[in-house]
Amino acid sequence: MFQAAEWAMEGLRDGLKKERLLDDRHDSGLDSMKDEEYEQMVKELREIRLEPQEAQHGAEPWKQQLTEDGDSFLHLAIIHEEKALTMEVIRQVKGDVAFLNFQNNLQQTPLHLAVITNQPEIAEALLGAGCDPELRDFRGNTPLHLACEQGCLASVGVLTQACTTPHLHSILKATNYNGHTCLHLASIHGYLGIVELLVSLGADVNAQEPCNGRTALHLAVDLQNPDLVSLLLKCGADVNRVTYQGYSPYQLTWGRPSTRIQQQLGQLTLENLQMLPESEDEESYDTESEFTEDEAFRSSSLRGNFPTWDPVVWPTVCGLATGQLALQTTTAPRQESGMQLRSNRRRGSAGVEGVSEAACS
Repeated sequence: MFQAAEWAMEGLRDGLKKERLLDDRHDSGLDSMKDEEYEQMVKELREIRLEPQEAQHGAEPWKQQLTEDGDSFLHLAIIHEEKALTMEVIRQVKGDVAFLNFQNNLQQTPLHLAVITNQPEIAEALLGAGCDPELRDFRGNTPLHLACEQGCLASVGVLTQACTTPHLHSILKATNYNGHTCLHLASIHGYLGIVELLVSLGADVNAQEPCNGRTALHLAVDLQNPDLVSLLLKCGADVNRVTYQGYSPYQLTWGRPSTRIQQQLGQLTLENLQMLPESEDEESYDTESEFTEDEAFRSSSLRGNFPTWDPVVWPTVCGLATGQLALQTTTAPRQESGMQLRSNRRRGSAGVEGVSEAACS
């Protein structure tokens, strides 16, 4: 009996000890503070204001990932003509000019690729988001150069309407690394509608190639395009402008089959610029009129590997899973298109030989 009571007392002491330890553990220390210290602490707590912390705007992972060709996520979306995804990406990166103007290994911006793939509505969205229309690719072409080279009147319209007057004049004067302006390229490929539009926008119809001084009218004679000759004359082309070797457009008609062009120019050219210089032999004449630029005749060789979509490499972005894009690059139709585009994008063109203004407008 006595032993049982002793055990009960010992258990009670243990319980009180544990309770005191628990109280000590949770003691805030407020009871040991002086009144003035307590009041000061309450005052400081009341004055605390939580300042909103700005969200960290670090670059999203998908913005940093590139293919072996240097293509960004936006480049690939445009190349594969995924318009819904492209538009959503553009919406999310609007104003991020570093990303929008990023250039791949061929110095192509997303705007270059939108023109090459003949997507004027994408080009318009890119321009509205902040893309720079004056950037050049590896051949020195601006997006407008490419649009004129391809004969896509819709893209030309989008690019020219989006530019301010000073920027537009700067682009129209710019020459690519072959020395050609936008007007030269449109003339070389015979896109009369684009030629007329460019001149109406302020393009210099008498601009000369830096390498040999040919104007668009000289090029029209070289190409034996009488309709282009007529249009250029209507637009104010100078029939008496000579190349750096001293040839007028009329002098380039000698030995050429088109008598219509010769008659057109013969009536307007000064008499002293109608005959070939006596010191010039046939060989020097042939050298002057020979085409040496790759715009007129292109190689169809395929180079490089075209980037593919990989849902492992490219994460889910903008709420759309890339794994659900159904980009069947292994099927025959898509594979053929990819092969053509692989070749064309490395030339900076989408195959101008078979493109007509009507098809692009």
